[in-house]
Amino acid sequence: MSTPTIRDVAERAGVSKSLVSLVLRGSEGVRPEKREAVLAAVEALGYRPNAAARSLSERRTRTVGVLLNDMRNPWFVELLDGLNARLYDSGLHVLLADGHLNRRLGEDLTRTFTELRVDGLIAVGTLQDPQALRTAARLVPTVVAGTREPVLPGVDIVANDDEHGARLATEHLIGLGHRHIAHIAGQGAVGDLRRRSFEATMREHGLADTAVVEQGDLTEEGGYRAAVRLLSRAPRPTAVFAVNDMTCVGALSAAEETGLQVPRDLSVVGYDNTYLSRLRHLWLTTVDNASHDVGRRAAQRLLDRIDEPHRPREVDLATPFLEVRGTTAPPRAEA
Repeated sequence: MSTPTIRDVAERAGVSKSLVSLVLRGSEGVRPEKREAVLAAVEALGYRPNAAARSLSERRTRTVGVLLNDMRNPWFVELLDGLNARLYDSGLHVLLADGHLNRRLGEDLTRTFTELRVDGLIAVGTLQDPQALRTAARLVPTVVAGTREPVLPGVDIVANDDEHGARLATEHLIGLGHRHIAHIAGQGAVGDLRRRSFEATMREHGLADTAVVEQGDLTEEGGYRAAVRLLSRAPRPTAVFAVNDMTCVGALSAAEETGLQVPRDLSVVGYDNTYLSRLRHLWLTTVDNASHDVGRRAAQRLLDRIDEPHRPREVDLATPFLEVRGTTAPPRAEA
């Protein structure tokens, strides 16, 4: 049995092929009875539109390229969920690429996306080569999600309010009575924002002299090494605010190896509220960075930019909140 064509649908419904196309595209300029006839014919024949032919006629591929900094970071999961849901509702499909693989193979995946003629591009997380994104943004509507860099003409940024989130984490620890608080910092613009907010909050509470910052690299191993250095200091911090949940997991491992119990001897706070933080044996206090909302907003920004490519660039910040779980408590005694 041959596959039904748009001509078959038109003949069965008693209309022209162009009217069938209008109905399939959701055009409102079709009389109700004609629309019903076309949809009934589509259902009866089991017709499925040819995506390639539709792309040629509309000069769109109905695909969006999503380039992630590193797929191994669990923070991306909920952001992608929000992103995918909104794009799917608009009839768009997502092509994923891993920036970590990009760096290892030396390939420019943004160029791959533009060669595939995607309708838009979303860069998630801090990328190592902003010049490649700059080049792609000249060719295709582009949005940056989950970070604050790079700042490019005509490229919207959608992220969470990192300064507010870091303040929530730091004030939580101060409110519990901690005075010797350390921060394991991260890299890039997001890491800088969270570190500066931590330092500013400590100053505002008269605790600048007891605030300590140790550099990490956003990974579990980096968090472990930074925490080992912190916990060997005198006086030892009674609380640690980590730049993200993966770093926080590394800090937990360092505390355990040092013989410290969390939260009795050491309170720890993460950032991102990834699935790691919700594991029962970890149960991290963490900042929820509204990643699902960031993903949904980024998708909407891209849809808006596809419709209006020359609209002014905007920065859209979602509001984070603190999720208090089992890794924070008042200090036993001042260190």
